[in-house]
Amino acid sequence: MPDTKFNINSNEYLPLRDVVFNTLRDAILTGKLLPGERLMENQLAEKLGVSRTPVREALRMLELENLVELVPRKGAQVLDMTEKDIINILEVRSVLEGLATGLACKKMSPEGIVELKHLQEKFEKAIADKELEEIAALDEQFHHLIFLSTDNDKLIQIFKNLQIQLYRYRIAHLKLDSVIPAIVAHHKGIIRAIENHDAEEGTAMAQGHIKYHTEFILRAVRNKQKENKENLNKK
Repeated sequence: MPDTKFNINSNEYLPLRDVVFNTLRDAILTGKLLPGERLMENQLAEKLGVSRTPVREALRMLELENLVELVPRKGAQVLDMTEKDIINILEVRSVLEGLATGLACKKMSPEGIVELKHLQEKFEKAIADKELEEIAALDEQFHHLIFLSTDNDKLIQIFKNLQIQLYRYRIAHLKLDSVIPAIVAHHKGIIRAIENHDAEEGTAMAQGHIKYHTEFILRAVRNKQKENKENLNKK
């Protein structure tokens, strides 16, 4: 685990285990820690300048989010997802997005619509600037605002959990320039449906959007698997 990979994200208002958790989660989601990589408590504690206790607690929290697997006597390992995992998550997300967008068409305030349009403008600027992580973050904020407008805490919590699990794969997906124009068009269609209070159209647009994401995320994953296999064969 080279020192160049990541450093602890200090926050005086959070318990130390949460600081370690956020640091490790960020490293996994942004690809600084790769699937299959071993995470040893003593090495992490030394690198982050903390005791082993908050590291152990953070690893357990990461296990609950399906980002690592704790192996007895061997430490933790960063988890990868199979194609089946990704498909299953996106099938659930498609239903949730449809439900949330349909509700947003009925419930989102005029101020919420203004904010949604503002996020879309920032999203398109990030695309023009080719800021990949900013594109991904703004895309998630766009959808998160839609879920917030439903005023359904359970729905919002489930959505957040799915967001976390798929973030690293969405980064790979967004590297494919061909997907960007379609995503922009989908967002604009969703905004139009919400403005028109057309729940049926909003649901259809949101579910079509996730179907499109599914196809390209799987393509990105397969391309990465192929690249990894070719690199192994060269060794």
